[in-house]
Amino acid sequence: MPEKILLVDDEPTLLDTLALNLRASGYEVVTARDGAAALEVARAEQPDLIVLDLMMPEIDGLTVCRSLRQVSETPILILTARTGELDKIIGLESGADDYMTKPFSVGELQARLRALLRRAGPRRSSDEIRSGDLALNLVSRRAYVGSRELVLSPKEFSLLAELMRHQGAVLSRDLLLTRVWGYDFFGDSRTVDVHVRWLREKIEENPSQPVRITTVRGIGYRFEG
Repeated sequence: MPEKILLVDDEPTLLDTLALNLRASGYEVVTARDGAAALEVARAEQPDLIVLDLMMPEIDGLTVCRSLRQVSETPILILTARTGELDKIIGLESGADDYMTKPFSVGELQARLRALLRRAGPRRSSDEIRSGDLALNLVSRRAYVGSRELVLSPKEFSLLAELMRHQGAVLSRDLLLTRVWGYDFFGDSRTVDVHVRWLREKIEENPSQPVRITTVRGIGYRFEG
């Protein structure tokens, strides 16, 4: 099966040109011309990779990126006319995997797509994250320890998913705030600490001595598995 790529851009000429070139290279291509359509098509089509323009009306690319990242590990490559370093940082911290500035060559885009698809590996047969007896279904947003279903708030689920996606890595409180609560969240890092405490009460055998979600002093948290 060819890899499926979702192209999202509100410039019809660019969208059609990219779609034509990628189909000629053997990819299956689906398209969307605004943020709302992008979210709908991503849910329906389950693409292997998403190419996402930042500057779109109504729902901008960063909002789309954050929304997708809460429910999916699909690689996201951001396209933008902005060239500032801060814009790149914001895009990457919102969940994007790569970043390209306009104008760009189709050849460079295809090279980056191939690299992202290699890193992502074979397409997953299910939308689950699993570690031992702990399992998350990213479509139904249900979580289980063994056969016992956990009662998680939306933010608890998203936080646990983010930690499990990066098992073994140390994630800072600020990064978790950005990934789970969004770049425009005005709270502080104690929000993360409170939600981690609630998660530990639900997934740890002994919440006072956690072994799944451990604290890295002065930095943040690590999911151990």
